[in-house]
Amino acid sequence: MVRPAVAGETASPVPLVGRDEGSGPVVVLLHGVGADHTLWNAVIPRLSSEFRVLAPDLRGHGRSPAPGQGGYRFEELEADVLALLDRHAIAAAHMVGLSGGALLALRLGLDAPTRVRSVCMIAGSAYTDGHTRAVAERWAETYARDGPDAMAIRLLKDLYYPDWIETHMEIADRLREEVPHHDYRPAERWAKEIATFDARGSIAALQPPALVIQGMDDQVVDASHGRILRQSIPGSKIRIFPQTGHMVPVERPEETAEAIAHFVHEVEKPSEP
Repeated sequence: MVRPAVAGETASPVPLVGRDEGSGPVVVLLHGVGADHTLWNAVIPRLSSEFRVLAPDLRGHGRSPAPGQGGYRFEELEADVLALLDRHAIAAAHMVGLSGGALLALRLGLDAPTRVRSVCMIAGSAYTDGHTRAVAERWAETYARDGPDAMAIRLLKDLYYPDWIETHMEIADRLREEVPHHDYRPAERWAKEIATFDARGSIAALQPPALVIQGMDDQVVDASHGRILRQSIPGSKIRIFPQTGHMVPVERPEETAEAIAHFVHEVEKPSEP
C-alpha cells in the first residue's frame, strides 16, 4: 500500500546544507550512509551544465545538523528533502540516490509522487537482504574491535572495484585520513532503519519513471537487486556497469552523469500529441 505524502509527519524538518548549481530541470542527488554531498563532486559539473543540481548533506551528515528531536526514519529523511524543495520553491524534482540514498529516492517516489519527476536508483534495492545487513554489521564490528585504520581498509575492499582502487590510491589515502575523525553515530542510526527496509509490497505501484543503475561487482548490494528492481517496476530502465563496485558515481562519474542526463531528458521530453 502506498503511503500518503509525508511533508507534515515531522514537526521540524532538518534544514539541509549542500550544493546548488546550474539551471533547468531540477535534479536532487542523495548520498548514502556515512557519506555527504562530496560523493557527487565528479558528477555535479557534468549535470549542472544542463540541469539545476541540488546535492544536500542529509541530516547528521556533512554540514547538515543532526536532528534535535526524532531520528533517521525514512519519513523524517523524506520530510527534510521535501522541505528543501519547498525552501527553493521547487514543485517537483528528479530524485537520484546512491545506496541508502537510492532507498530514500524510491520512498519519495512512492510517498510523494507529485513532488518527484523521476527516480534513479544507483546501487539500490527493493529491500535490504541478509548479505547487505552482514556487510554493515562487519563494518561496525571492525571499527569497534580493530580501530579506524582497519575500518578504512575494510571499506576500501567492500566499496570499490579492486582494479579501480589500485589506480586511484589517493582515494585510499584520503579515506584512511578521514575515518579516525569521522562521526559515525548518524550513519549507525540510519543504518538501523535501512536494515529493515522493505518496499516489495508497494514498488510495483511506483508512479514516476524509474532508472536503475548497478555495478556488476558491487560487494555491498548484490547486482541481482538491479535486475529485481527492473522486473518489479513497470516501464523502468536499467544500466549495468561491468567491473564496477558499490561507489558507482565515484568510479564511473562520466557514465553515471551521461545515464542520468539521458534519462532526465527522456522524462522531460514533451509527449507526442
